[in-house]
Amino acid sequence: MFNHHHVSHRHGLLIGAAALALVAATPAPAQEATRDYDLPAQALGKSLGEVARVSGRQVVVSSSLVRDKTAPALKGRYTAEQAYDALLARQNLKVTPVGAVLVLQAAAPGEPQPAAAESLSEIVVTGTRIRGAAPVGSNLIAITRRDIEASGYATTQQIVQALPQNYGGGPNDATAGMSIRNGAGNNIAKGSSVNLRGLGPSSTLVLIDGVRPALGGVSGTFADLSLVPSSVIERVEVLADGASALYGSDAVAGVVNLAPRRAFDGAETSLRYGAADGFNESQASQLFGRRWSSGHAVIAYEVYRRDRLAAADRDYASENLSGLGGLDYRSTYAGPGTIVAGGRNFAIPAGQNGRNLAAVQLAADQANRGDAWAQADLLPRQTRHSAYAAIRQDLNARVTVFGDLLWAQRKFDSRVIPDLQAVTVSPGNPFYVDPLGTGQPISLRYNFTGDLGPTTSSGTVRAYNGVVGAVARLNGWSGTVTAGFGEQTESTRTDNMINRNRLGVAVSDPNPASAYNLFGDAGSTNRATIAAVRGFTSSRGLYDVWFVGAKLDGALLDLPAGTVKLAVGAEHRQERFKQTSLNDVYYAAPQAVANVYPPSREISAAYGELLIPVIGERGSLVRRIDLSLAGRVERYDGFGSTSNPKIGLDWRPIEGVTLRGSYGTSFRAPGFQEQILGPGYVAYQPITIPDPQSPTGVSTVLGLLGNTADIGPERAKTWTAGLEVRPTALPGLHAGASYYNIRYRDRIADPNSAAFDVLFNRGVYASLIEDAPALAKVAGYYATPFLYNPDNIPASAVQIILDLRVQNLSVVRQDGVDFDLGYDTLLGGGQLSLGLTGSYIFHLKQGFTPTAPRVDVLGTVGNPPPLRARGAIGWSRGDWALNGFVNFVDGYRNQTITPAQHVEAWTTTDLQLSYRSPVSTGPRAGLRASLSISNLFDRDPPFAVLRTPSSVIGYDADNASPAGRLIAFQVTKAW
Repeated sequence: MFNHHHVSHRHGLLIGAAALALVAATPAPAQEATRDYDLPAQALGKSLGEVARVSGRQVVVSSSLVRDKTAPALKGRYTAEQAYDALLARQNLKVTPVGAVLVLQAAAPGEPQPAAAESLSEIVVTGTRIRGAAPVGSNLIAITRRDIEASGYATTQQIVQALPQNYGGGPNDATAGMSIRNGAGNNIAKGSSVNLRGLGPSSTLVLIDGVRPALGGVSGTFADLSLVPSSVIERVEVLADGASALYGSDAVAGVVNLAPRRAFDGAETSLRYGAADGFNESQASQLFGRRWSSGHAVIAYEVYRRDRLAAADRDYASENLSGLGGLDYRSTYAGPGTIVAGGRNFAIPAGQNGRNLAAVQLAADQANRGDAWAQADLLPRQTRHSAYAAIRQDLNARVTVFGDLLWAQRKFDSRVIPDLQAVTVSPGNPFYVDPLGTGQPISLRYNFTGDLGPTTSSGTVRAYNGVVGAVARLNGWSGTVTAGFGEQTESTRTDNMINRNRLGVAVSDPNPASAYNLFGDAGSTNRATIAAVRGFTSSRGLYDVWFVGAKLDGALLDLPAGTVKLAVGAEHRQERFKQTSLNDVYYAAPQAVANVYPPSREISAAYGELLIPVIGERGSLVRRIDLSLAGRVERYDGFGSTSNPKIGLDWRPIEGVTLRGSYGTSFRAPGFQEQILGPGYVAYQPITIPDPQSPTGVSTVLGLLGNTADIGPERAKTWTAGLEVRPTALPGLHAGASYYNIRYRDRIADPNSAAFDVLFNRGVYASLIEDAPALAKVAGYYATPFLYNPDNIPASAVQIILDLRVQNLSVVRQDGVDFDLGYDTLLGGGQLSLGLTGSYIFHLKQGFTPTAPRVDVLGTVGNPPPLRARGAIGWSRGDWALNGFVNFVDGYRNQTITPAQHVEAWTTTDLQLSYRSPVSTGPRAGLRASLSISNLFDRDPPFAVLRTPSSVIGYDADNASPAGRLIAFQVTKAW
């Protein structure tokens, strides 16, 4: 995994194939599409809402500014800006861009500025704490409501994970059971995360309307996007830059903020159905919103269902990869099974029940083989219900109170890889057959799926996230106090497992009526005995967070270049994770497993941000310069304090050109699981793994598992430099590029996730490897109660000790560039949009100790590929629009097999045809219908021989989806 391999790129093919336009990740273009409007003279607020709905160009409206105002009739074809200008003519009002949205403001001096609660929150965009300002020095990626609708995606995780800056490795329902890399092994409830830059989901901070939600996964390792209903999202804001100076822990790779449709007015019903080869999905949602003179409220409900996708429905989802150019990796665990005696295999014949089996009937030096994926799933069945409610109310002209609540429940079930372990059978078993005639115990490899049924993982996830607060305004300053609570529970269970204790008793039973019979076809054993050895595991994890906060922001003083603005605040939160488990696998009866997690912890923080207009609008090459200074001090009761500053600079030398840069430090606090020590978490496991230096190609190692002591926070330094061009001479064109550089130290990582790669990269992992350890040292580990030895490997066979415990690694360094190109123009009586966006990583270097070599792991399994890009071509005319998208994932190197394998690049195409009713009255008012096709050409994932935690499969779930072509139809009606 840690050897860098130069991968050839087909960039020219990508750009040439897509005369492309990125609709889903760019701000509104300089030249906007025109739309038909037919609005009567009516309340101004209602007309503004209609223009926002039809154009997709959002506007944040303060009820105090539009109260008692009437808009003129609007009939004809306009851009969004033209429509707003027409409605606001002679109203002494204007719309001003703030980050990704437009804000309604007073145009005449002395008229009150927006003061309603909705405006105060909406115009604080991600990347700054100051109202009415966009982030300085950093590029903000915005996905609007209209972009979401045009993408054809059904769920929040699909919308966010399509970003080129995101890497698919980590906790996702598609990687569950496929990998333990990037925290995927903690995703026992089949949730979905976001992993910016491939630095791990715990290095990406996810917010819901600026607030940290309760976390999911074992010990709360990630924010579960699958619980957030896509129908209530107004926009997604992504800051792909370090931001601990503003937001604290986890914001190393960036911040993803999900802004809900709090100001929605009216009602909206949406129905969607999608089908693919092997599964289908359905989605329904209902929104209600109501505005009144002093506030508004919204309530929404969404239900989403998706069937399971069986591995049997995909040719590459098998252990037998010989038909794809690989090898047959099927194991010797089957039904009937394989006897191992004297170092030789003996295949048990099929078509018999084991009661009259003789040694002469065994096929010597042959093995029965079974495919562990034959009765397993690639995607789990998911059913999610979610509800959202929000209210804002002005108490008077200066004070507003508000509250938000998000509730979700998700149920899942999936057939998983069975637990395959050899069973020792002694001569006392009434069905015992000795192929060598020695009368000694034999080892039998048997797949119990035929007896017990497929191993299934199922469970329920419930989450609540709520916040209440108040805003007070005085003389241009705003003070906000908030308090909130979040809770996420994950109840999971795995059934049809083997209870090793009761199986041992049944195999040793001399009574043929009740003994376990492993010598025939599946089902040869008495059903009562099979039921007796059926075991399970279950767990219930609870993560909760309480928080309070206060913030004050406003105009500090006036300079010749403009107004200096300040935001200061303080926050306090308490986090807790608890877990209870039952194990009916290793004990005679179900046994509770102790909760070994640390107690709750408390975090206190104070922050400040200063926005300084250094130079105002001038005609020289220093036309305008804005400076941002921010800092945050944070104290954890577990390990102490951290302080993180950030500086940002925007320079506009000429009209239409912006140069920007930023520098700051960030950190990530260790999670609850990373601080566990002692019994219940320590394990020592002997196992045989590939070793290129061994004459046999494998070595027997003793892996030390668990945590090292005194794990501290990860720390990072980040800086960016970017350029954005919107030339006035060529309206509709925009181009931007942003270089980033991240230097991580003391990064927390789990070497166990790369256990199969360690001996291929001895230089990188030298500090973890102890060759030829003394037998007494190995025996000492064997003598502890923490030994886990399912294959009965003797201590004398151990050749190497591997220290695979979680620890603070020394260095991770990554740099690259994000780019965004687009052009909008009129063509054929309609609007044509072209563009391309992507992220290209130059280096991803890792080192395990300060003295270890820095090895570039970019473009290897478990790490992001060099290039990810997304583009589209869009054309709209009248009521109809056609959008085509191209998604590109670069090729990379699979170093987990010998010889290493080149994995080809993967390009997929999406298509959407949509209709939007142009009228504002009658039965067609507010109607939108779309036909979307994801992966239009049904491209299979590139072939890759990938080791999973317990098997082998023919594709890499970190970089490709097994879903295939999915056709979806959606109808939405606003009324």
